Amino acid sequence: MIKVNNNEMPWEKGLTVEKLLRENNFLIHLSIVKINSILINRRSFATQVINDNDNLTIIHLVAGG
Repeated sequence: MIKVNNNEMPWEKGLTVEKLLRENNFLIHLSIVKINSILINRRSFATQVINDNDNLTIIHLVAGG
C-alpha cells in the first residue's frame, strides 16, 4: 500500500509517478509531487519509481484567467 494525500491506495511493482498521475486524472504539467517529503523534479516523473509504503503528497495547481 501507498498513501496519496493521506488516502491509502494499492501499490504495484514498477509504479512511476507519471503512471500514478495519469491513472488518477492529474495533469502532469500542473502537478507538484513529494515522496516521503522529498520534492520530485517534474522531469523525473516518468522514471521515478514509487516504493511500497511510500507517502506521497500531490498538489494539483489550478490555472485560469
